[in-house]
Amino acid sequence: MVDQRPTMASGSQSQLPDHAVLVDRAVDRLVPKAEPSDPEATTAGILVWAYLTGRQLDVWLADALTATGLTTSEFGALAGVAFAGEHTLTAGNLARWTVQTSGGTTKTIQRLVDRRLAHRVADPTDGRRTLVEATNEGRDLAATVVADLVVRLDRDLGPLDREHRNDLHDGLRRLSTALGWRADGTDSVEES
Repeated sequence: MVDQRPTMASGSQSQLPDHAVLVDRAVDRLVPKAEPSDPEATTAGILVWAYLTGRQLDVWLADALTATGLTTSEFGALAGVAFAGEHTLTAGNLARWTVQTSGGTTKTIQRLVDRRLAHRVADPTDGRRTLVEATNEGRDLAATVVADLVVRLDRDLGPLDREHRNDLHDGLRRLSTALGWRADGTDSVEES
């Protein structure tokens, strides 16, 4: 069965260049005295485009998750614990992974536990800590959803060739690392 839902690339393809022009003009108004080659203008552009792209991706992901009943935060947490490998995550680890506060993460974990997609276990090496693990059902759901998301995103990124996709991947990785947001309130994360 072919998925008929809208994609990031569908809809108003002809409006995409107009959209880019409008956004770039808005960026120009943010730093009116800067030349386009000035670092300040580039930084303002990064701010605006990262914000818009983040919001678009969140809407895209929420739409893709509709059939699962998971929110984007729940999916992020489920994927975090399902694909942790040999690492078992604490609620604090999960908060950093999902970019949530500790209170938000606690509520997200509880919703996953209520759906029997995850469970809490005592840390065998530290009785003060609780670990979060995916259940078999949670791991299966996460694997199915990730496979679907990769196919969808690959389709939506169709206009980008391999080199542009690699550049996008590397740029997003560097941006996330540079921002270094942490749920514990510190300003940045040291890269190890």
